Amino acid sequence: MLGTYYYHEIIRKTIIAFGTLFNTIDIRHKKQDGSAYSTMRVPIAYGPREKFLARLEQKPDLRSRVAITLPRLAFELTSIQYDNERKVSTMQTFKATNNSGTKAARKVYMPVPYNLGFRLDVMTQYNEDSLQIVEQILPTFQPSFNLTIDLVEAIGEKRDVPMVLESVDFEDNYDSGYEEKRIITHTLQFNAKTYLFGNVPSTGTGLIKKVTIDKYTDYENTKTASRQLRYVAEPRALKDYNDDATTTLVADITATKTQFAVADATALVINSYIDIGEELMYIVSKDGNNLTVRRGQDGTTKKSHIQQSAVNVVNSADDAALELGDDFGFSEQRFDFNDGRVWSPTKGTDV
Repeated sequence: MLGTYYYHEIIRKTIIAFGTLFNTIDIRHKKQDGSAYSTMRVPIAYGPREKFLARLEQKPDLRSRVAITLPRLAFELTSIQYDNERKVSTMQTFKATNNSGTKAARKVYMPVPYNLGFRLDVMTQYNEDSLQIVEQILPTFQPSFNLTIDLVEAIGEKRDVPMVLESVDFEDNYDSGYEEKRIITHTLQFNAKTYLFGNVPSTGTGLIKKVTIDKYTDYENTKTASRQLRYVAEPRALKDYNDDATTTLVADITATKTQFAVADATALVINSYIDIGEELMYIVSKDGNNLTVRRGQDGTTKKSHIQQSAVNVVNSADDAALELGDDFGFSEQRFDFNDGRVWSPTKGTDV
């Protein structure tokens, strides 16, 4: 009912990124003279604090594996909540490129903002150990720390996700009985402001590649007025993409020459473009295999070309090869109408 299957692993990636923040915390024990006695990397694992406390407090069993030791860090995902403050229009879209090596554009709907709640528990047996760990964490968050996460790998969508420190709580069971093992616990609550993306199209379907505007002369009647002029604009390639090598030059030409001959002008069309050595030219007329052109079109550089240089046609096949980020122009068409008909966007025709 909801649509095509997709899974970007965004929540999973955010959990991993959060845990990675705290996987390089060390504590050091010193001698009386101040020199280091030992250094220990504090282990971290995903799971609720209660699970680890239960293992710490269980009765020893000589046949069981080595008991869990302190100090230790434990973290878990505790909540997922929608964030109203970061809401944007549900119909707003943006263009994204394929991350597979091509620059094919796809239309993607804006992500939905969600807050992921995390709890980090610092469990130690000695107060000095807990203070060392907490003091290595708190200065990093003021009150947030940004982590760059690759949320949607398919389109290379990387975003900075703020990890906000919400609160710090302290608990010490020193007043328990002598048979109880002392456990000092600092509980840190965090809020990760991430985004959840919906389905990402595998193609560029839906991208606007043609604009049609109908103009009217009756400005007071905006509902039933008939169109008088139509303007159509489409993206146009400014270079050859497919290296078609339609024909070649029969002689050298200078940077200012506008009339020259080609080996075969059969496939060349008047009022169209050709590409010679990355210089774009517009064909004004032709007489047999002789062309008259306008040089250096659309900002390309006029330059000399030698005999046998490839003459490439720039046509609709090259327009279709345009990719996001390419430099392109626009083909423009204007039509005058006197039939009183209007364009129907739903039917895709004049009515």
